[in-house]
Amino acid sequence: MTDLDTPCLVIDMDALDNNMDVIADCYEGSSAKLRGHAKNHKTPAIAHRQIRRGGTVGGVCAAKVSEAEVMVHGGIPSVFITSEIIQPMKIERLCTLARQAEMLVSCDHVGNAQDLSKAANDQSVELGVVIEIETGLRRCGVREIEAGVALAKEIDSLPGLRFRGVMSHQTIGEMPDREDRAVEAARTIKGVIDLKEAIEGAGLTMDIVSTGETWSYDVAAEIPGVTEIQGGSYLMMETHYGYMTEFHYAAKILTTIISTPRPGVAIGDAGVRAVSSLIGMPTVLDRPGVTVESMDSDHSVFKLDPGVDLKVGDQVLLIPAQQDAMVSRWDRFIGLRGGKVEVVWDIQARGCHN
Repeated sequence: MTDLDTPCLVIDMDALDNNMDVIADCYEGSSAKLRGHAKNHKTPAIAHRQIRRGGTVGGVCAAKVSEAEVMVHGGIPSVFITSEIIQPMKIERLCTLARQAEMLVSCDHVGNAQDLSKAANDQSVELGVVIEIETGLRRCGVREIEAGVALAKEIDSLPGLRFRGVMSHQTIGEMPDREDRAVEAARTIKGVIDLKEAIEGAGLTMDIVSTGETWSYDVAAEIPGVTEIQGGSYLMMETHYGYMTEFHYAAKILTTIISTPRPGVAIGDAGVRAVSSLIGMPTVLDRPGVTVESMDSDHSVFKLDPGVDLKVGDQVLLIPAQQDAMVSRWDRFIGLRGGKVEVVWDIQARGCHN
């Protein structure tokens, strides 16, 4: 590891395998499976590794059409875009992908469903459409059961579309225990199940209830009716999810100390451009008494407790507070096992904003 040029994005392969094994073991024999979110790693090779490891639906989520394109072109057979796709050019690209893989897309508006239908019908393809219901993030999604039922009926009637089910995404406060997670998952996912039952009561069928995330990966799977979990952060991990100790920190930034300008301070060669500070400063791994005080674009300022020393040339590993924004800054992962390079993966969907 000391031979690596810094800063660089590394993966602890033992930690990565552990995280995949936790999911595979959790969903073995369960009717609910993981649909891993590709926005967190942006790498088809890793998506294939997740699928082979087990416990998944055999496909992934993506946040953007461009991200989905990378996954489909990388051989992933099923991709669910969990954002509403509105612009005509993006809808055309989405339909083109449906010639090569199973494509699912979220929807919360009749006009959008009609636009999806026209494009799919024109290209003679089928799009799977999943209705999003808003359950607490105050973002996209229908707000009322009646609106969701009406939208489902419209989707079911439109050529080129196949109504597949319902979805939502939730969040939770910091550092909950399992009981807190179970209570909050049940509360927020109730609306999804209520919508499912109302749509089925109107005579329509569905095969997807896609809800849950890293914080609820286990408890959501125990809720009757849930078929897939949109987990992503568990794979690489971040300090935001540090309370989930069954998952290990896999993605880290290796940085070198380039200056010790005064007592109690050291400067590293990784800054915001390398790590991201979207929801807070990174944490220093296995260096008690060393904290990141601040970052500029290309440097980290480390504060050292009394008696703690860092020397020029020392290497430090940083764990991000939030990792998918960090991953998008890099061209490749360097996978390490036992301190030696095992694999290098190109991050093919980095910068896929469209």
